[in-house]
Amino acid sequence: MKLAVSGKGGVGKTTLSATLAYLFKENGSKVLAIDADPDANLAGALGFTNLSDLVPISEMTELVAERTGSAPGTYGTFFSINPKVDDLPETLAKEIKGIRFMTLGGVKKGGGGCICPESVLLKSLVMNLVLARDEVVIMDMEAGLEHLGRATSTGVDALIVVTEPGMRSLETARVVKKLCQDLGLKKVYVVGNKVRNQADRDFIASNVAGLPVLGYIPYADSIIDSDRLGVAVFEKSPEAVEACREIFQKLIN
Repeated sequence: MKLAVSGKGGVGKTTLSATLAYLFKENGSKVLAIDADPDANLAGALGFTNLSDLVPISEMTELVAERTGSAPGTYGTFFSINPKVDDLPETLAKEIKGIRFMTLGGVKKGGGGCICPESVLLKSLVMNLVLARDEVVIMDMEAGLEHLGRATSTGVDALIVVTEPGMRSLETARVVKKLCQDLGLKKVYVVGNKVRNQADRDFIASNVAGLPVLGYIPYADSIIDSDRLGVAVFEKSPEAVEACREIFQKLIN
């Protein structure tokens, strides 16, 4: 199964991505968790402590130059748009408690949609992860879905938009839905997070522009505690795990 998780910054998509990764691993699957959000937080949510060891692929200038045939740090030159990437998960992924992890990073020059060596390498890698891997791949995406393309979207089993009971978050969900339509990605779902009561559930359900809701994750101090302590939500927050387990069951069914 290939899953992409998106949403406005701070809504809890990383919490969902990390917990689903542990649930798939608990179910016996090989799992590769991908942080595709330039504001990278997935490693910490998985419980990875040596964060200084994690270098985003987009910042590996020598690797980018080698694979694309570009000169490091240069723009406006010829380079390969089909770089070799199939070996990168094996050579670059870190492992924590049976889950393999990679962080992609972002493209910081030339604009969000630039055609530059870093962008080409990342998009080629995402395409390989989605279309060629035989394991569960969970991608923690930014709201803009920068690393996804039309060819990749055909291989994504589901895109999950995480939202919270607030109009700004729900507006982001509607924007993501439009982006998915542009990409031809049809299986788009919503997960509500930081939900306190039935009123919050009703508010989300009535403002998600017709997207089906997979479930709701409660507001819980234990989720905040896990972040402060640097441990996985899966280990610290039984409330979040139980809610994510229901979402997991709907996904595999």
